[in-house]
Amino acid sequence: MTSVRVEALSAGYGGPPVLNDLDLMVNSGQLVAVLGSSGSGKTTLLRVLAGFLTPTRGTVAFGDRQMSGPGIWVPPEKRRVGIVPQEGALFPHLNVRGNVAFGLQKSDASAERVAEVLAMVSMSDFADARPQELSGGQQQRVALARALAPRPEVLLLDEPFSALDAGLRATLRTEVRELLTTLGTTTIMVTHDQEEALSIADKVAFMRNGQLVQMSKPSTLYQEPTDIETARFVGDSVELRAVYNGGETVDTSLGPIRVRGEIPASARSVIAVLRPEQLVIVDPHAVGSVNTGGGLGSVKAITYHGHDSLVHVTLADGESITVRVPGESVVAPGEHVRVIATGPASVFEPPVE
Repeated sequence: MTSVRVEALSAGYGGPPVLNDLDLMVNSGQLVAVLGSSGSGKTTLLRVLAGFLTPTRGTVAFGDRQMSGPGIWVPPEKRRVGIVPQEGALFPHLNVRGNVAFGLQKSDASAERVAEVLAMVSMSDFADARPQELSGGQQQRVALARALAPRPEVLLLDEPFSALDAGLRATLRTEVRELLTTLGTTTIMVTHDQEEALSIADKVAFMRNGQLVQMSKPSTLYQEPTDIETARFVGDSVELRAVYNGGETVDTSLGPIRVRGEIPASARSVIAVLRPEQLVIVDPHAVGSVNTGGGLGSVKAITYHGHDSLVHVTLADGESITVRVPGESVVAPGEHVRVIATGPASVFEPPVE
């Protein structure tokens, strides 16, 4: 197994740099999801790792082998990298067996390896089929088998599930995760899908403007974002105007809320960020007095998702918040409710607009 180490990496396409002084460390056998919006530099990073793009500065190393750096450049075909592109990119004139064998020397051992990887991705029964005879999910399985056939040291996935429908996407990524864990393959996957990154990766590397903003376990990225822009991108967020008077809480329209992490000593007017599932809706008449905490508001709309609903509430002071409830909401638009916050909030100084 092989680690991936990127240090002080800058790269671009002749104009301003797309990657700017980026550091990244992926341990041997890890699956790291590189998450970010379009234009953040995710695909450019993948191209540099694959050897398709020469960086302007910095180093890339796989294990103890340096791939690029001052005076060093290893071409793509010698990097032992497997690549699964966004839509498979299979050869239409070759059958499944031929696509997987492409790049392998013809031999009995190669034929055995093709059969082995097709079995890994549950495509043995389709070895003689042409790509156009396969579904989108089956094509991606074949693309994965082709990438794994040469036994790569590093596997690069470029949004491999984005073209699939939601149900198939969830199923396939779970199967791929289990397979790569079993193989112990060091994997870097680029995606803009937050749910995908959080559900499949050992660690998530969040990129913005060509730099690595935060790299952590999925739960840490979601619960403890490093800044408000990250909080806004990774999952749904609820932002409340808050006042910090010292201590371990901030004052909000939902009452005092505990603070996660540290707040700059000079901060006073801040933004408290919660997740929708940290909010609870209760009947204001059943609650009784204001001493029970929370804030009063009225339900403006409900967005139903099947497994849960998002209840959009306008608080008495005019702030709008979103509460996630399981299944179908028991409150309706127009009803008055009390909203109570549970758990700590991440607190940030207001961004400069």
